Amino acid sequence: MDNYIYYSSLYDYYGKLLTETQQKYFEDYYFNNLSLQEIANNYNVSKNAISKTLIDVNTKLDDYELKLSLYKNKEIIKKTLINNDKEYKQIEKYI
Repeated sequence: MDNYIYYSSLYDYYGKLLTETQQKYFEDYYFNNLSLQEIANNYNVSKNAISKTLIDVNTKLDDYELKLSLYKNKEIIKKTLINNDKEYKQIEKYI
């Protein structure tokens, strides 16, 4: 479950850097909870092609995060703000 949340968060940051096909497969799998077979049937491709694409997408998302650290920096800021409760409550809706 943690991987779903993690990769969904990375997708929020870096999803537009993926191809349209990669975005569709990712969204169907992570957001629409479709199985690999269901996605394969919807796009008339093999289940293996979907699996390989999702692995490639996760690798790309990890690489983008490694280089840009947007998710990591957000988590650091969030933890810092939680320690200062008043400011956190004021800007919580923005993060």
